[in-house]
Amino acid sequence: MFNDAVRAREDARKAEQPFPTAGQLSRKLITEAKRTAERSWLGEVSAVVLQQSLRDAETAYRNFFASLKGRRKGPQVGAPRFKSRKDTRQSIRFTANARWNITDSGRLSLPKIGTVKVKWSRTLPAAPTSVTLIKDAAGRYFASFAIDTDPAADATRMPETDRTIGIDLGLTHFAVLSDGTKIDSPRFLRRAEKKLKKAQKELSRKQKGSKNRAKARLKVARAHAKVTDARREFHHRLSTELISENQGIAVEDLSVAGLARTKLAKSVHDAGWS
Repeated sequence: MFNDAVRAREDARKAEQPFPTAGQLSRKLITEAKRTAERSWLGEVSAVVLQQSLRDAETAYRNFFASLKGRRKGPQVGAPRFKSRKDTRQSIRFTANARWNITDSGRLSLPKIGTVKVKWSRTLPAAPTSVTLIKDAAGRYFASFAIDTDPAADATRMPETDRTIGIDLGLTHFAVLSDGTKIDSPRFLRRAEKKLKKAQKELSRKQKGSKNRAKARLKVARAHAKVTDARREFHHRLSTELISENQGIAVEDLSVAGLARTKLAKSVHDAGWS
């Protein structure tokens, strides 16, 4: 659906015609396409998922044009590109009108999919407005919920303080704080290199296109995912601790992308300065 929207707009651009609107794309690419033999399978999934893909394409184009005109902060955003069925990360989103719900037994009931078992990482603090299902490179599935929270309740979670802190990032130590505290660098990637190297060797020996290669690729992806998860957990715990104890935080303005092109690239990425 996303690719169909990009193709329709690219064809209009090449023909020097106005871009089709979201309503026109929805009618042509969803309503009318379902009636054709080639696209009849679109009826097998929730229409809300298809509509969300069109909205994602719309947002991608809006960000692209805003970036071209200098109205969008940050690095320049390129034009939307076609997605591949071989992409290792895939996702779909259900909004409230998709009639999904969380059952009394703690399962996730999804339209045209059914009831799915969930291993909850935390209790939802409020009723969710949408859910995004994500499949990562390691073949794992995640449910990410969007909720509305009370700003006053959020503020009570952070105690008042007049402390300020400065952070100097490094490689020997992950960070040195202005009060003299030194935070060691866990070096998650370095510690997992032996296992990663073995998994990568096994992958390289497998024949391309074979089922064994697909299994070996998943093994490599899971090993990398374990490193990524551990690094992310470390970053979240440290950042939560810093913002809980300090009112102001000063961080040096490093060009991480530039340093990642030097001989220190692996160590910089392992530390996760970005």
